[in-house]
Amino acid sequence: MPLFGNTFSPKKTPPRKSASLSNLHTLDRSTREIELGLEYGYPMMNLGSQSFKFEDGQWISESGGNVSGREVQRLKKRNLQLEEENNLLRLKIEVLLDMLSESTAETHLVQKELENMSRRKK
Repeated sequence: MPLFGNTFSPKKTPPRKSASLSNLHTLDRSTREIELGLEYGYPMMNLGSQSFKFEDGQWISESGGNVSGREVQRLKKRNLQLEEENNLLRLKIEVLLDMLSESTAETHLVQKELENMSRRKK
C-alpha cells in the first residue's frame, strides 16, 4: 500500500493517425512508374538550335550540333588564355591601386609638412 495515495499511472495515448492516406509509398518503383507514369530522365535544356542533357556530372550535346571537336578545343584554349589575361589585369589593377595609395599618403605628408613650415614662419 502506497504511503501517499495511488501510484502514478498515466492515461494511455490514442494511436496516431496515418500521415498519408495514400498507399503509394508501399509500391515499389517499377509499379509506381507504370501506375503514375513517373519516368525520371536526365535534365535537358535547349540553347539555340542545340539540345543538351546533364549526364554523369557534365552537359552533353544531344543533337550533335554543328560544333566540331577541334572547335571545342580551340574555344577551350581561347578561354584559358582569356582567364590568364584576366588574372594578369587584376594583378595590374592591384599594383596600380597600391601605387596610388602610396602616392596619396606621400602627398598628404608633404602637405602637412608645408602647413607646419608655414605656421612656424608666422
